[in-house]
Amino acid sequence: MSTADHDIPAAGPRTGLGTRLWAHRVDYLFLVPGLVIFGAFILWPMLASQYYSLLDWSGFDSRRIFVGLRNYRELLADEFFVAAFWRSVWFTLATVPLQMLLGLVLAVILNNRLLKLSAVFRTLIFLPVVTPVAVIAIVMALMLSPFNGPINDLITGAGLVQRAVDFLGSPQLVMWSLAGIYVWKWTGVTMIYWLAALQTVPDELYEAARLDGVTGRQVTMYVVMPIIAPFAVVIGLISAISALNVFPLIQATTQGGPFFASEVMEVFIFRTAFAPPSGTFPQLGYASAAGVLFGLAIMGLTILQVLAVRRTRRKEPGHG
Repeated sequence: MSTADHDIPAAGPRTGLGTRLWAHRVDYLFLVPGLVIFGAFILWPMLASQYYSLLDWSGFDSRRIFVGLRNYRELLADEFFVAAFWRSVWFTLATVPLQMLLGLVLAVILNNRLLKLSAVFRTLIFLPVVTPVAVIAIVMALMLSPFNGPINDLITGAGLVQRAVDFLGSPQLVMWSLAGIYVWKWTGVTMIYWLAALQTVPDELYEAARLDGVTGRQVTMYVVMPIIAPFAVVIGLISAISALNVFPLIQATTQGGPFFASEVMEVFIFRTAFAPPSGTFPQLGYASAAGVLFGLAIMGLTILQVLAVRRTRRKEPGHG
């Protein structure tokens, strides 16, 4: 027997799962607070809403009637629900492409090392992201106000319009106005995503392009874009999921008005469950069914995001 054979320890008997858990019991104790929070604020509401969606229940009394899938059937025939659903889809399609394009342009500009004060510009662009939604809602309501709002003073003074425009009070303009506010607030996040993608471009490619006499625009179009293109799918899906969760902004600005013109899915669910029109009662079971359907839509986008990430990784060098 060689000396190397003596250096190999003999394999001991396998220990059971309970023994291994007990051996690391102190480590697992640190998971308990996170599991409690996850169960109380995520898992339990998800399971409870699925159960409530099968009930005819206002949420404020003990009378609960099991109705099965009736809430779901009524929702699909509810014109307010259908309108809110498609309004959410429209809002996503209107904001995500513009947000991605602006974020990409800003990222390419600010990624230039020759640009002075790029860190300052990044901070200024990212500042709306960390500003509370309530503050932005108040400021934007004042700026867009038809009564001496600075934006209306500017466009009327320049002769672009004859009279003040009610951006947040017009059913035809309110969603466009909210989309503009949303893009302005969240483009900084998309810019950060693109900046992270640009960091994957090797410096050697920039140097080789300069030696070949390639212009800056050509480097961006034919060198940088093909490398960061796979990230567009992931960034787009993340932005789409974020655009579907726009309740704080709309609730703080228009509360779904005027005349339900800005009521998206989350606002519809809140109104149905907690703030019904005068003369009607809350419908927690009905709202829970709407929440389940909305959650399934977001889950579908999340699954697409996971598949897109896996496909992007497979295309990277070194992956089969």
